Amino acid sequence: MARGYLNQPELTAEKFVANPFAPGERMYRTGDLARWLPDGNIEYLGRIDEQVKVRGHRIELGEVESALRSHESVKEATVIARKDEEGSAYLCAYFVANGNLGAAELRKHLLEMLPNT
Repeated sequence: MARGYLNQPELTAEKFVANPFAPGERMYRTGDLARWLPDGNIEYLGRIDEQVKVRGHRIELGEVESALRSHESVKEATVIARKDEEGSAYLCAYFVANGNLGAAELRKHLLEMLPNT
C-alpha cells in the first residue's frame, strides 16, 4: 500500500483516513461499500459513488452522461450499468433529444468525447 498520492496532499487526506480498527494506523478509502456478516465474512454491496466496472475498465457514469448532454440535440441524459444474460456489465443510456437524433450520430459524438474501450 502507498503512503499517499505524490504531490497531492488534499487527495491523500481524502483517501487515506484514520483506521478505526487499528488506532494510529491509516487505511485507504476505496469507494467500495461492504458490511461485516455475523460469521466474520465481508459482504460486498457495491460502490458509494457513480463508478462502475465494464470489461475491466472503471467508468464514471456522470462522465458519460456529461458527454451525452454535450451534444447540441440532447436535452437530458442518464446512464446506468446493466448485466446481460451471461452476467457481463454494459452501459445503457437514456436521453431526451431536441428533435431527431439517431443512434449512429450520438455514437460518433461519444467516440469524439470519450475513450473507446
